[in-house]
Amino acid sequence: MINNEVISIILGGGQGTRLYPLTESRSKPAVPIAGKYRLVDIPISNCINSDIKRMYVLTQFNSASLNRHIKNTFHFSFFSSAFVDVLAAEQTPGNSDWFQGTADAVRQSMHHFTRHDFDYFLILSGDQLYQMDYSEMIQAHKDSKADITLATIPVNAKDAPSFGILKSNEENQITSFIEKPKTELLKDWSSEVSEDMQKEGRHYLASMGIYIFNRDLLIKLMEEEGTVDFGKEIIPQNIDKLKIQSYQFEGYWTDIGNVDSFFEANLELTDNIPAFNLFDKNFPIYTRPRMLPTSKISGTAMDRTVIGDGCIIAASKIERSVIGIRSRIGKETTVINTYMMGSDYYESLEEIERNKIEILLGIGERCFIKNAIVDKNCRIGDDVRINGGPHLEDQETEMYVIKSGIVVLKKGAVIPSGFTL
Repeated sequence: MINNEVISIILGGGQGTRLYPLTESRSKPAVPIAGKYRLVDIPISNCINSDIKRMYVLTQFNSASLNRHIKNTFHFSFFSSAFVDVLAAEQTPGNSDWFQGTADAVRQSMHHFTRHDFDYFLILSGDQLYQMDYSEMIQAHKDSKADITLATIPVNAKDAPSFGILKSNEENQITSFIEKPKTELLKDWSSEVSEDMQKEGRHYLASMGIYIFNRDLLIKLMEEEGTVDFGKEIIPQNIDKLKIQSYQFEGYWTDIGNVDSFFEANLELTDNIPAFNLFDKNFPIYTRPRMLPTSKISGTAMDRTVIGDGCIIAASKIERSVIGIRSRIGKETTVINTYMMGSDYYESLEEIERNKIEILLGIGERCFIKNAIVDKNCRIGDDVRINGGPHLEDQETEMYVIKSGIVVLKKGAVIPSGFTL
């Protein structure tokens, strides 16, 4: 039974500076996606769907909301060995440092893992969007008698310089590795890929940051001080010493590295047939059950729009947008190319009167919002015009950040009526 053989470690990443301001008050795995989930739900759901139910999530920055989400979401039977535990970087008598990298995070937490019986470590990233059956990868690892198996995805020449690129032989054994190669070096780095991938011009194998290690091997590797990262050090340093296999994955996969890729990944969910399939009954994405009412929509023309639970919408038009849970959008408002994360709570009429709240949660009336990310609990007044796009320069204010033409309203921002950007 695979659950008895594997411990899964989900790496929460560093400070998430490239996703700022979405990571200003939360860790990267806790960032809300698709209107109702959080990024960490993706690898955890992949594990559960692969029958792997012993998981640790490693994090060190702003982990309070991540802890709360996992505690409120993943409850297993008292009679099973299943768990999802968050391990934050901790100071111990032997170590007073933060995690220095992916391998260092695993090294510092090793005493928690070795309490369990298992044969394989499955190491995952907490900031990627994909659906994958890890049991197939583990079976391939066993069949090839590998020391380490690395998930790889074929990429094209345009994307290859952003990744660690590997070269494998006919037996799928990795023979060489280069970190973020320059375009002129690529001609020597193509690998064997399927016909479908060749047709798409995807000839280069990129590391997905998903690893399987044999238990005893990883314990031994972690005893060697000085290595802090799997992708940059441990894999390249051991290619000639150990049997490292490539496991080729050809499904949808995207790395949520920056605001641009995060924005696109969310808006792509509105496509007629999205590459990331939230409707796959064999591969559900699990998240916190919230017991919210159905959404109520009045007089709104909608095209390619995804709407979460518990929304009250009276907008005139919503186009290619993701509207998160508990969102409120006022009359005569237009929302285009926007990810609105929604709210954590409702305001009652009594609260609004008692606290003399002038600008309510959500988006007011007669607004125009385009090319924007509206973080949780924002208050946008009436007659607000936010028109993101390449004509805007990168900048940061107390209320918003502009990156690559995308206007990101900070969590809890209050935008006064009549504001124009």
